[in-house]
Parts: sequence; structure tokens; C-alpha cells
Amino acid sequence: MSAVESGCCAGPAEALNAVPTSSMPASVTPAQRDWSLYRWLAALAASLVAWFVVYHYLPVFAAWFTYDLLGLDPASRLGSSVAFFVYDAPKVLMLLVLVVYVVGIIRTFFSPATTRRMLAGRRESAGNVMAASLGIVTPFCSCSAVPLFIGFVTAGVPLGVTFSFLIAAPMVNEIALVLLYGLFGWEVALLYLTMGLLIAIVAGWVIGRLKVERLVEPWVYETMAGEVAEERPLFTERLRTGLDAVREIVGKVWPYVLAGIAVGAVIHGYVPENFMASVMGGGAWWSVPLAVLAGVPMYSNAAGIIPIVQALLEKGAALGTVLAFMMAVIALSFPEMVILRRVLTPKLIAVFVGVVATGILIVGYVFNLVV
Repeated sequence: MSAVESGCCAGPAEALNAVPTSSMPASVTPAQRDWSLYRWLAALAASLVAWFVVYHYLPVFAAWFTYDLLGLDPASRLGSSVAFFVYDAPKVLMLLVLVVYVVGIIRTFFSPATTRRMLAGRRESAGNVMAASLGIVTPFCSCSAVPLFIGFVTAGVPLGVTFSFLIAAPMVNEIALVLLYGLFGWEVALLYLTMGLLIAIVAGWVIGRLKVERLVEPWVYETMAGEVAEERPLFTERLRTGLDAVREIVGKVWPYVLAGIAVGAVIHGYVPENFMASVMGGGAWWSVPLAVLAGVPMYSNAAGIIPIVQALLEKGAALGTVLAFMMAVIALSFPEMVILRRVLTPKLIAVFVGVVATGILIVGYVFNLVV
């Protein structure tokens, strides 16, 4: 999941060695731990009930706020844009809070050391599949690319397997999956998951077959990744970690989310119906490569880009073209390439971009043909 994708910008030491540890004082009795757990579960149950009630009435609130309170005309461009923003902003943020909390708990079961052990010594092919799958749920993002790359390589993880992980981690993330499910349904979310995993697996396998280890900066192989002892946290600590993840991640990405929704609202209200169909429609052969090129210089997270995707699709853009655009923004952003330059030579970065971009182009064209 992604840096700004998830907001988890850990430094090298943290990314390589950070693991959950038990912080509960030794003097706490089992009865006190049980009471603490009951209070957490009761608070969670009440919060979930409130979440679902608010989420259910969001359309009613957006209509009342826009057309009754503000008095905007439902047929006007401004009214349409404001209604889009007032509905989508709380909806996306609420989905973001829920999924970050749940995944924050899941991530307490994974540490960099655990992930390295799971991938070290794996044969390619099987290793590519496992690495891409782990990239979805492990707590790493593009800003952790350098320390993770060093840790994987020095632990004996094959280069192609390492790239499968580094591609899947930002591109296929739980935030994007939940937001796509909430906005478009399970079919589009499953499509995104399948295509993202396929690109990560195949791209990593191709890079592994090219035998480009010589294009890694030499100092990487001279670095040793440290190991630290791991402790199993209590369940209440896992619940608290999920809450901490919400505070940290949502606290960092909410401006990007609102900015993306604002752009989507402008597109929704002011862009003519047929304009996006002519620029990003499936009938124009150049729409997919243009979408990929447009996405590379952008730096956004999945939560920020998906409202824009929603608005583009509503205005007639083809699904394959829009998916290509979204994947390029998340997986091939220029800032991530700058980060990777610390450990990869320009030639290897060019290989990485070329292989991933080719996979994204294929996805875009295929889905423009079949959907």
C-alpha cells in the first residue's frame, strides 16, 4: 500500500527492523487484561453501529445539505459538483477509517523480518506469486522501497521476487480495494486485484529472467539487514495498533483524499458528457498510452485518485483506460523512481518502468476490448 498510499513513511531502521512488541506492564493481572479487552470490544461494537447508521444516511444528508440548506439547483453544474463532494468526501473517509483500522490489526501479524523469512530461498515463479500476495497485506509503501529492497536482497530473496513485492505493495493495496468496492461494486474491485497481482507477478518474473543483478548498486550487496527479537503482542495491543494506524495514516492522507474528491467533483459537474469519451474512450488507440504517460508524473495515493477515476468513468472514459491511468499513478510515479535510484542504476530503473508499463498497457487494451 502505498507511501502517501498508506501514509506509513517509516525510516530505514524502522522499515527493516520494526516489529510489534508488548507494552502491557508485567504487573497487569489476567482479570485486568480481560476487562480491558471487554471495554475495547464494547467500544468497537458501538462504533461500528454508529458507522453503519451514518454511512446509510449519507445520500440523504448530501441531498439535504446541497439542495435544501444551500439552495442549489440540482440541474446546475455547481449543484452537481457540490452534491458529489458532500456525498463522496465523508463516504471515502469513512471507508478509509474502517479499512485502515482492520488492516492495521492484520499488519501486527507481519514484520519486515517475518516477510523476509517467508520469501528468502523461494524459487522464482512460486516466489513471485507469494511476494505479490504478501505485498497486499504487509505494512510497506513506496517510501520504504529502499530499506525493503536492501533487506530482501541481503536476505537472499531473488531480485525478480523482490520486484514482485515492490510492485504489488503500492499498486494493489487494501485501501484501493475497499474504495473500489464501495464506489463501483465487487466486480471492479476484483478486476483491479486480479490485474494488479498479475502485473506484479509477471513483471517480477520477467525482471528475474533478465538477470539484471549487476544493475543493482554495488553497495547494496555489502549491506547486512539486522534482525531483532520479535514478541507476540496481546490482542488489546493489536486493537490499539489499529487505532494508532487510523490516527497516523488517515491523519496524513486526508488532504490528498479531499483534493482528489474535489477534482472529481469538478469533472463530474463541469466536464461535458462526451469529452472524456473522446479523449479516454476505448475507441481511440492512443488513449491508453496517453493515460499511462499522464499518470507517471503525478504523485497521489489510491484514496486520492479513485474519486477522480469515478468521475472519469461517469463522463464516458473507458474502464481499461482509467485502470491504466490509476495503476500508472500508483505504481510508476516519478517520486518513487527517485527513491529507487538510491539502490538501482538508471538502466535497471528503465527496465523496471518498461516492464511494468507494458503490463499496464496490456491491461488497458484488453479491458477496453472486452468490457
